[in-house]
Amino acid sequence: MTPGIVPPFLLDRLASTDDPRLARAAAAARKTLAIPRPERSTRTRLRLSIDGGALVAETAPAPDRVISDAGNSERLPGRRVRTEDDAPTGDRAVDEAYDGLGATFDFFWDAFARNAIDGAGGSLSATVHFGDDYDNAFWNGERMVFGDGDGEVFVGFTRSLSVIAHELGHGVTEAAGGLEYQGQSGALNESLSDVFGVLAEQHARGQRADEASWLIGAGIFADAVQGVALRSMSAPGTAYDDDVLGADPQPAHVRDYVETDDDNGGVHINSGIPNRAFFLLATRLGGFAWERAGLIWYRTLTSGTLPLTADFAAFAAATRATAAAEYGEESEEVDAVRAAWAGVGVGEDATT
Repeated sequence: MTPGIVPPFLLDRLASTDDPRLARAAAAARKTLAIPRPERSTRTRLRLSIDGGALVAETAPAPDRVISDAGNSERLPGRRVRTEDDAPTGDRAVDEAYDGLGATFDFFWDAFARNAIDGAGGSLSATVHFGDDYDNAFWNGERMVFGDGDGEVFVGFTRSLSVIAHELGHGVTEAAGGLEYQGQSGALNESLSDVFGVLAEQHARGQRADEASWLIGAGIFADAVQGVALRSMSAPGTAYDDDVLGADPQPAHVRDYVETDDDNGGVHINSGIPNRAFFLLATRLGGFAWERAGLIWYRTLTSGTLPLTADFAAFAAATRATAAAEYGEESEEVDAVRAAWAGVGVGEDATT
């Protein structure tokens, strides 16, 4: 099974349904589960802005995007169909992937001065129309890969910027040294991608923390699905409650931590706990969430000191140390980090 934005437990539920109205979706889920994971120059641009009535011109890195079309096959990379500076093609998936990669690039540069996913200006590659009714999107270590969905439950993974940025976020985590994709470190791996996903979307929309939806994957469900997104960072466990997909199983507090052997120890489930912690931090600090809350999480990930097997407690301690280094031990940011983790039952001030 290829890891991706759609958790395997959701695909398992869909694959086992005998609802005749979802026959195509069930078959698509079974095919998606069966497909194995495929093997896996710096540009600049001129940016203009207004500062105090004066026109300011500055150079900044530019993305180098390459979009390919698999033609509903399972072969990568597929036929190259759009590259940097090309005009829109009219193919919705191609153009949404191109725009989403660009928006994610802009977010990482504007928020963290990170030049592309590898931090060194590497190309951003994506393949669309992967597989036949393929119900997922994933990062394969080299490129983004998007299925088209089955049309009955999932309707297109390029429609959500949070999905695109989430998967590219896995590339950032890999480049930073990685987090073992198992148990709590795996849940942190997933949560970091969710953080980058919502922040990229908020950045593109110019939203402050209190204006954002905090949803991952809004827009990829068909209208018949009883749900708004794959996950909610503000209220884990509330994103969907559907007759076929079941109820969102994410906990929001460590007292409800799910012990399971499935999904690499529940990495897509228990990520709700650090997701909620980040939401609490961002909304307590206010303003644009990438400016302080996001910076603390990003600096912690890229510090070079985070253990591959870091659990929630280790990551909480690391974020507190990062906040102290960035803003001072007695700062508002340190207090907010401590309170955010305490709110989900992690750390010395944890609530029950």
